[in-house]
Formats: sequence, structure tokens, C-alpha cells
Amino acid sequence: MSARTTLPVADGPALRRYAVDLARRHPRLLWSALGLHVLAAVAGLAAPRLLGNLVEAVEDGTTTQHVDRIILLLAGFLVVQTLLTRFARLVSQVLGEQVLAELREDFVGNALALPVGTVESAGSGDLLTRTSRDVDQLGWSVRWALPEWTIAVVTAVLTFAAALSVGWWVVLPCLLGVPPLVVGLRWYLARAKDGYLRESASYSQINATLTETVEGARTVEALGLGRERVAAIDDDVRESFAAERYTLRLRTVFFPSMEISYLLPVVATLLLGGYLYTQGSVSLGDVTTATLYVQMLIDPVDRIVSILDELQMGAASLARLLGVAQVPDDREVSGREPTGEDLVASDVRFSYVEGRDVLHGVDLEVGVGERLAMVGPSGAGKSTLGRLLAGIHPPRTGAVTVGGVGLVELPLGDLRGHVALVTQEHHVFVGTLRENLALAAPPGATDDDVRGALDAVDALDWVDVLPDGLDTVVGSGGHTLTDAQAQQVALARLVLADPHTLVLDEATSLIDPRAARHLERSLAAVLEGRTVIAIAHRLFSAHDADRVAVVEDGKVAELGSHDELVAAGGSYAALWRSWHTG
Repeated sequence: MSARTTLPVADGPALRRYAVDLARRHPRLLWSALGLHVLAAVAGLAAPRLLGNLVEAVEDGTTTQHVDRIILLLAGFLVVQTLLTRFARLVSQVLGEQVLAELREDFVGNALALPVGTVESAGSGDLLTRTSRDVDQLGWSVRWALPEWTIAVVTAVLTFAAALSVGWWVVLPCLLGVPPLVVGLRWYLARAKDGYLRESASYSQINATLTETVEGARTVEALGLGRERVAAIDDDVRESFAAERYTLRLRTVFFPSMEISYLLPVVATLLLGGYLYTQGSVSLGDVTTATLYVQMLIDPVDRIVSILDELQMGAASLARLLGVAQVPDDREVSGREPTGEDLVASDVRFSYVEGRDVLHGVDLEVGVGERLAMVGPSGAGKSTLGRLLAGIHPPRTGAVTVGGVGLVELPLGDLRGHVALVTQEHHVFVGTLRENLALAAPPGATDDDVRGALDAVDALDWVDVLPDGLDTVVGSGGHTLTDAQAQQVALARLVLADPHTLVLDEATSLIDPRAARHLERSLAAVLEGRTVIAIAHRLFSAHDADRVAVVEDGKVAELGSHDELVAAGGSYAALWRSWHTG
């Protein structure tokens, strides 16, 4: 059994590089959105200045017509600001949707490129959380948080510049809000990212435990492991609760402390402005304008700080999504081409956990067109050896080659043309039956080719009675296939893929023995001339094979034909007698 590993998380420099790359892909939309936000913010800055002038005019004596003109100007600037803000947000939304679509495409591409061994050792919970919760969180950040934060930053900068235009003295009250703001931000940012990463990791662990429990429900029930599984989930929930409580504590400390940094500048502006007015240094209109500008600063600064929390969660989610691309590849493409289809394993050793090999120096040669059966007790290493022979895992030491070239030296697309693996595990995708089969079909494959593959695996009888034949929608929400039918679909894909070498890991285990024997004979006729390595617990596969490899304790203990091994009276002979008489 493999040890659980955790998929990596991208660091800060990687996030910044990705953000810069995204910005370079969409310069027009980016600058259009930024320009519209600037114009909208500038239009909003007119109101304090106009109100300050109105106060001075009233103090000096003014007319109704002048007041009416000021009110009309205020209304005009408000309309302009509203329109500019509307279009700025529209452009930002379009940009956000395009960026999010590219992020999703990049993530899907990176996830599909993950080495199979890495996916298996990491478990499905981590990937499920990244594809669901992290994508949703990032979508919220890109669609809403990032555009609103950009608006707030632009508005805050321009508002502060407008406040300084009233007079140098406005700097002093504004500076009073800086120390608590800086201290609070430094304290929060130093803790927030790790807190949110811990929170996301706890969700991954909950998903992993739940998935394992559901997938192994029969085993859990048979062995009476219900309490242990419930206890495991309780432990995961407790860890998630602790992680959520930690981030909640950060917010309850951080946000109230920020209120002080908002209020101090406003109060100080009124006090200092009032003092300067009594000294005759500034006018009442200047005090009014400065106070309104400083008051206006509260809203964008508050949004900057508040949305920063959403951005922290979005950054944590982005780091987890980009981290998938940082998984090292388990193959190094050499560019060499195989000179044949002979499959050779030389001194192969492999371990799921460092220091604990499950294969110990295996040597095995499989000739072109040979039928080799691998048998042995459970846990002996048959499936592991089969996966190495199919190029799923690279060996720890030694080599597995096809035509003299290591399987891990071939690109995946080329590898599957040489060797393919079919296990007892199978998946039916949501879509038509034809689409499910076309996944493995070569370009230009016709319905006759598809039906021929189904006929080869004895599936035409039930396919022809489906409501819409090959156009019947199967998978989640569609027509439900039995386990045996789903396995036949997997085998039909294999026929369509037409690889030179097949590794069948108990590929007919879900079909009843009599039907399985008929199916394997049908496959044998279709796959004439192909190399087949069959890992099975049903020994009729071994009886029909050219040679049998008996795997025990991670080694090939016996190798020969059925008759030779029975005559030798070793482990295989004992297995055959036990199975044949049982």
C-alpha cells in the first residue's frame, strides 16, 4: 500500500509570475478597466471640492442661482461617475471571466498531466478539494474581490492626492492612521496565508477520509471498522474546526483594530483644520473640503482591508491550483524510438514507501505475441509488477524497456501505442456510449469500428437494446451500466486503442467466470499477434497462456508453461491443484 503524499503548493514568486503572465495576455482589457476606474474615481472627487466652494460662497453671501448651479454640477458628476463605474465593472468582469477560464484550463491540463502514481499516493480528496472548493473560491476572488479591490486602491490613491491638493497640513492627520494600519496589516498578513492554507488542507483531508470510507464501504462493514472510520472523520473535523477558529480569531482581532486607523484621521482633520481656521491660515471651505476627502478615504481603505481577506483566501486557492503544475514528471523523454515490441524488465526494484521494496530484483522477458499469465498470492506484487510493465510507475532501480527503450523515456501518447493497462477499476464518463468509446479510438474511427470493438468483447447484445443505441447517454445522471457492462466498455476501448502489448490486471473480474472465459477467448481471437500479460486469480487464464510467471514476495519464483510448472510440483502446482479441486 502506498504512503499518502500531499500535492505541492506554489510559493509567492510563482504566484507573482503567473499573475504577470496573465496580465501580459490581456493588456487591452486590463488597461481599459484601469483607465475607466481612474476616470470614475476622478468624477467622484468633484463633490467635496464643489461642497467646499459652496460653504465658502454661503459664508461670503451667495445667490439661489449659484446654489442651483452647484447642485446641477453635483448631479452631473454623479451621473458621469455612475456610468463610468458601470462600464469599468463590466470590463473588469469580462477580464475576470477570461482569466478564470484560462486558470481552469491550465489547472485541468496540469491535473491530467500528473503522474498516475502521484495521483494514487495523494488520494482523490486533495484533487477533489482543489477542483471544487479552491476553484470556487478563486472564481469568487477573480470575479468580485479583485475588481472591487482595484477600484478601492485607485479611489484611495486619487482621494488622498485630492486631499493633499487642499493644503500640506492634511498630511499630518492622515499620518496618524498609518501606524495602526501598518502594524495591523503586518500582523495579519504574516499569519493569514498559512492559516488559509491549513484551512484548505483540512477540507482536503475530510474529503479524502470520506471518499475512502465510501469507496471501501463494503470492507468497512465486513471488518466492523465503522467506529474507526467515524473516529477518523471526527479527527479531521476537529482539525478543520481548529483551522477555521484560527482564521476567525485573526479576523476578529484585525478588523476592529482597523477601525481606529479610519477614525483618527477624520477627527484629527477636524481639530487641526478648526485650529488653523481660527488662526486665519485656512478658509472654512478648505476645512470642509479636506474633512470630506479624508472621510471619503474611509470607504476605499476599508474595502482594501476587507477585501484583502478574500484575496488572501483566493491567493491560497491559486497557490494550491498552481502547485499541481510543480509535481515533478516521472519520465524523461529521451527521443529514442523502440526498435521492436519485446518487453524486458531487468533487475527491477520498486517501493511505495522509502526503504520498503515490494519488488526485489525482478528479471522478466516477454516476447512479441506471447501470452504471459502472472499468478500468485494476494500481496505478492503481481499488480505492482504489471503497472511497471505498463509504464505507470518508474522502477526505483533497474529498467523496464520496450524495443530497447525505457518505458519512462517515451512520451505518454507514444507509450500507450506500445503498452496499455486495463484493470478491474473502470470509469464511465458522462456522455453517449459512442463518446465513451471514442476516447480511445484513432482519428477517423467509424461506427463500424466501434461496433466491431463491442462485438469483440461480447457487448453488442446489450448495446443494441439500449434506448438510443450508441447515442444513449451513460454515466452519472444517464443510463446506468452494470459493473460488468462498464468493464466491457473499458475492454472495448482497449480494442479500439489497438496497442501492441496489453497488461490485463484481473480485467474480467467483474464478469461471471463462464462469461469471462468466453470473453477472454473472444479477445484472444481479436488480439492475435499482440503481446498479452494477464494478471489473474482465475487459473484458466494461466492454463491458456504460453508461459506462467509465479510471483511470490516481490520476486518471480517460477517461470514456464502450465504443463512444465505442474510437472515441477512447486508453488504453481499447489495453486493449480487447490483451484482445480476447489
